[in-house]
Amino acid sequence: MTNQTFDQFPENMWVTAVPVATVWTSPQSPRDVDEPGVRPHADIDQWIRDLSHEESLALCEENRIQSQVLYGEPVIMIDKKETFAKVIIPSQPSKKDERGYPGWIPCAQLMQVNKTNWMSNQFAVVTQKKAFLEDKQGENVMKLSYMTMLPIASSRQTRIEVKTPHGKGYLSKEAVHMFPSEKGIEQGSGQDIVRAGEPFVQLAYFWGGMSSFGYDCSGLAYATHKANGYRIARDASDQASSGEKVDLEELLPGDLVFFAYEEGKGKLHHVGIYYGNGKMLHAPQTGKGVEIVALKGTIYERELCAARRYWRRREGSNDE
Repeated sequence: MTNQTFDQFPENMWVTAVPVATVWTSPQSPRDVDEPGVRPHADIDQWIRDLSHEESLALCEENRIQSQVLYGEPVIMIDKKETFAKVIIPSQPSKKDERGYPGWIPCAQLMQVNKTNWMSNQFAVVTQKKAFLEDKQGENVMKLSYMTMLPIASSRQTRIEVKTPHGKGYLSKEAVHMFPSEKGIEQGSGQDIVRAGEPFVQLAYFWGGMSSFGYDCSGLAYATHKANGYRIARDASDQASSGEKVDLEELLPGDLVFFAYEEGKGKLHHVGIYYGNGKMLHAPQTGKGVEIVALKGTIYERELCAARRYWRRREGSNDE
């Protein structure tokens, strides 16, 4: 259940102050071509658009990027080196650190907020692929990703007033879902997880991607589960070691399917969402877009090695 708890954060806590902050492996990881992604007012659209295929591929092959965090997402700062902060991301479970996912974010992309003032009984989560944060006059201020969560200050007729690192902002009611912070987002079915992923078909793959500007394979799995009230690990290897083990002959839509080198016997390298009828929905690799593909007769059929289920059947419903 994606409920908003802040017990692990200090009274003055750090939150993401750009639409998408990239979590780097080290302060030395960004290259000159990555400047739009690390500047104080990050422009992720420009960054992704301007990267060549080889430059995008190097983000993975040279182990430059670890993850990403969305606007307003709290992090714990544990160290600082010049212009970069080492952070822990509690909302992204990882075996790398029991407190959450670790990595480095430019200090200029973080802002400190008072926890008591930030907390709210209700949160708004962006449910459209993208949504604009507006000012009081209705002018667009910032383009936000799907699954961005912000505390609600008040609800108006057509807009929600939300708290942001930069003060009050406004979101269209059509662009968000409101949920109580104590209960979190209502848990969905396996079919709901599939439906959450369908709008992103053809979205370009982006290594380390955790936003609707570009997902990687485990980022897409994470986001579709988050949209349905389930908090799962950030990385595919961790996703494969939790949840309910599922027999490969008993797959249902919404289950996660995992793939390993050496025809399923080597290192795990990929995750997809089982779509039903022998198909999966997944973000394949750099240079390709999110797609729905049949497994039969493909390398994925040969490399399929495990499946896990995080969603729960609802009483009296037919989730199959």
